Amino acid sequence: MDLEKYVERTRSGPCFVCAFLAGNPDYPHATVFEDADHVAFLDRWPTVPGKVLVAPRAHVEHVVRDLVEADYSRLMLFVREIALAVEAVCGPERTYLYSLGSQHGNAHLHWHIAALPPGVPYREQQFHAVMTENGVLKLSPEQAASMAARLHEAVVARGVLKPG
Repeated sequence: MDLEKYVERTRSGPCFVCAFLAGNPDYPHATVFEDADHVAFLDRWPTVPGKVLVAPRAHVEHVVRDLVEADYSRLMLFVREIALAVEAVCGPERTYLYSLGSQHGNAHLHWHIAALPPGVPYREQQFHAVMTENGVLKLSPEQAASMAARLHEAVVARGVLKPG
């Protein structure tokens, strides 16, 4: 991953979530699960196995002020169900949930689900574990597709979310 190119792309390119949802081939992601209002997909530059991003389909930028309570609650239920699937597949020591972004790049609201593998030394946990500056995992398209399929199966097995 070239961090400088990534930053430039996020600041000058289209919204990465909207581009992905529109099928723009420059913004590919392996879809984990989707319903009528939300999508979960693998991070293109994961720092831990099974790192997933969750976003509303609508271009929403502020997690608190742009969502009415019912929409926020549905989004958080979706995040929780995807996180439980990540835990079932990856068996983490801890699961991190966080929402990042900026009006200067990656403005589309999205949640990160990062499953910390067991045995990671304390100094390499928390922020260190999720920062791309500390390295990303290299997955082939086949490995990403396999992970997305296993996560999808885990979501479906829970039976709470309905595809849409």
